[in-house]
This record gives sequence, structure tokens and C-alpha cells, in this order.
Amino acid sequence: MSLIRAMIQTYRGNSYSREKLAKVQGERLKKLVRFARKNSPFYQDLYKNIGEEFCPEDLPPVTKPGLMADFDRVVTDRHVTMERIDGFCADTDNIGRMLDGKYLVFRTSGSTGHPAVVLYDKNCIDVSSAVAAFRTFARQEDLKAFLRRGKKTAGVFANYGFYLACGMSRYLQLKMPGRQTKITVDVNAPEAQIIQQLNAFDPAMLSGYPSNLALLAEYDELTIRPEVVITGGELLTDAVRRKLGKKFGCYVQTHYSCTEAGEIACECSEGHLHINEDWVIVEPVDRDGRPAGYGVLSDKVLITNLANTIQPFIRYELTDRIIVHDEPCPCGKKTLWLEIEGRTDDTLVFENGAAIAPMSLYKILEEVKSIRRFQLIQTGSGRLELRLVSDRKEEAFAEAKRELLAFLRSKGVDDPEIVLSDQPPQADPVSGKFKHISRRPKAREL
Repeated sequence: MSLIRAMIQTYRGNSYSREKLAKVQGERLKKLVRFARKNSPFYQDLYKNIGEEFCPEDLPPVTKPGLMADFDRVVTDRHVTMERIDGFCADTDNIGRMLDGKYLVFRTSGSTGHPAVVLYDKNCIDVSSAVAAFRTFARQEDLKAFLRRGKKTAGVFANYGFYLACGMSRYLQLKMPGRQTKITVDVNAPEAQIIQQLNAFDPAMLSGYPSNLALLAEYDELTIRPEVVITGGELLTDAVRRKLGKKFGCYVQTHYSCTEAGEIACECSEGHLHINEDWVIVEPVDRDGRPAGYGVLSDKVLITNLANTIQPFIRYELTDRIIVHDEPCPCGKKTLWLEIEGRTDDTLVFENGAAIAPMSLYKILEEVKSIRRFQLIQTGSGRLELRLVSDRKEEAFAEAKRELLAFLRSKGVDDPEIVLSDQPPQADPVSGKFKHISRRPKAREL
């Protein structure tokens, strides 16, 4: 599929009826499954008892650990291996460049803490671009104002590593080197540096993690007046939405996405997150994998990315808890819409009053290559406990401690105690949700 064709199909999808959406979804799912069975040894084995006619529920779900453990057999290009990807990613100059001239490479840990490598082929990239072009803005007046100001976009994200936001940004910069309409500001840079860069660029759109933007909103020195603020990566609470709206004097919205599925749902003018049903299938299920039904909070969700053929994600399990609604939305869109419980890592607060957003710490630890899983817990005002899974645990801890100390000292947190736990990362025993960054009740009393 060309970019133009992806644009046309996505634009047309905005006006599809429920019946048309179901038909398009079914056709694209069958095409994806046929391709996966033909080209992926993993899916050949998984679907050996599946006939030509099937419902989504007939297909066995897959998980991140399962797909990563059998990565070389999952991908549909036999020339692509995890060993080659590791070599490719060893050179950070390859961020935003395409492996074999065909595939963008991203890394992510996700809400369960298990690492993942995700490939985007050209089809997936073009569909992502089309969805961004036609469904990013909740309100038309914000889109028009954004266009009038030259589409200048600033994202406060990790400006390093093979992450989706960083990688896509550099990919676009390499494709259009003469156009400087988009910058990524390093979320872990000193606040003064972030503020200076944002003020100098004067973006029409500001994007970032809600917790980080909420901390930046405390600074009077930040004087930008964007036309819209779009958050992602974490739950946007009503309180943070109001805070950002007051600070920047514009509409604040969010979206629901993940690297494996791309843009799952986009916000409308009513504040509802509408599922991009023409390009992704969303199935809310209970803990046993049974459909949760409309209006019911799920225990997890199964997603199918209908645009990715190099690395099929078909009924792929996410630990997010969502509610899918089938009642009509006043905005007029026919797609189902959802509410998401959200990813709720904690902001850590230290004795000197420094508040550190969870995504800043998450990105530091994710860059320690020898760590396979991690969890950082604040057990006191100046004490952090690090839980690790690594083949070289002591070495991984030493590197992680060094990076954390350097970052915290740059925030005025002097000599915090960082200890290695003998416990593995684990979910909350009551809620069952996993947090990478959390505070114990004693730490919350600050």
C-alpha cells in the first residue's frame, strides 16, 4: 500500500457505518492471517488447526514474552533475526533509519516490564502517518490554528534510544532534512534547558507525558502558547488536564496507543477515545480471556494491528484495563469508543521537594542494556529499592545506580540511598497491576 492509498482509505474510514467497519475489519484480518500463515513459521504452527473461515475468537491469543522468545520465527522476513537487530541497534546513529532499507526498529518494555522489539514495515508506517493526519485533532479549530502556525510540533520525550516517539521523529527528519517543523526535547534534560528549547522553538503543538508536562507547568519561565497540547504514554487525569489547560491557555487532549498496535484510539470533541476500528481490532476480555462486553471494565485487552505485516500482532495481550462503549457519541463518529484505566506509575518526591516524573526514571533504567525487567520503589524520602531481572545482576545494578545518581543529583537530590533488592519485579498483590516506578505508603506521606 502506498502512502496516498493509506491516506485515501483512512479518510474514507472516517465516515464508515458500523456495517462497513465490520466488513473492512474482517477482510483485513483474513488477509493478515493468510499472510502470517504463509510467511511466519510461528503463526503456521499456531494456526495449524484454524480453517479458512474463522472468527477472531477462534485465533489463539499471543503474549509479549511468547512473541519475543520466538522472535526469529514470528517475523515474516526470514532475513531478519534478533541477532541482526541487536547489531543494528548497537549503533545509535541507526535510530530512525531502516533495517535493510525496509523496517524501522523500536524497543519498548511496556506495562508488564518485559522488553520487546517491534518492527514497522512501510505499510505500517504509512497507515500510522495517515491516522495521524486525519485523526490526531479532537477539534477542527485546533487543526486550523496548528496549520496557520506552520505545523510546528515539540515533543518532550526521550530524545535517545530506539523508542517510538524518538525513532519516528528522526525518521521524518531524515526524510525531510530541510524542514524543521518538529523537534524532540529530551525529557531528562535539566528543566532550564527544556524550557529554553521550548521557548526558542515556540511550538504550535506540545506533546509529552502528562506527569512531565504537569511538572513543567509549574515554571513561570515557560512562556509558550501552543494551539493544542496532546499527551500520551500515561493516563491523563482530569486534574492534570485542567492544570495544563490553565498554564498554556489551549485545549488539552490525549490518545491511546502502544508501539505494537500504533494509534489505538483518538480523542473526539466530546472527550471520548474513538477506536481506529478500520486499522486495529480491540477486544476487552476478563482474566480468563472471555469477552468483557460493552460497558464493563476488562481485566486486559487483546489487540490486532491490521497494518503490520513484517511482525504480526494478532490478538496480542495488553495488561490495560478498559471499558468499550457502543452507545452513540454526540460527535457523530460511528466507531466504538473506550475509557482506559491508564498506566499509573508514581511521581517520586524527595526531601528537598524535588518531584521526579516516573517516565524520566523509566527511560534511564530502560537504557541499561543488561536489564531484562526492572522495578524502582521509593521506600523513604531518600531511599530507593531497585528490583532487577538480569543475567548480570550486579553489573546491571552498578550501571543503573550510577545513572540514577547522576540524574537525581542534577535535580538537586543529594546522595539518595539506592539499594539492590533480592525480590523480583512484581505486580501489586491486590490490584494485579504492575508499576515500574512506585512509592510505598511511608514515602507517600511526604
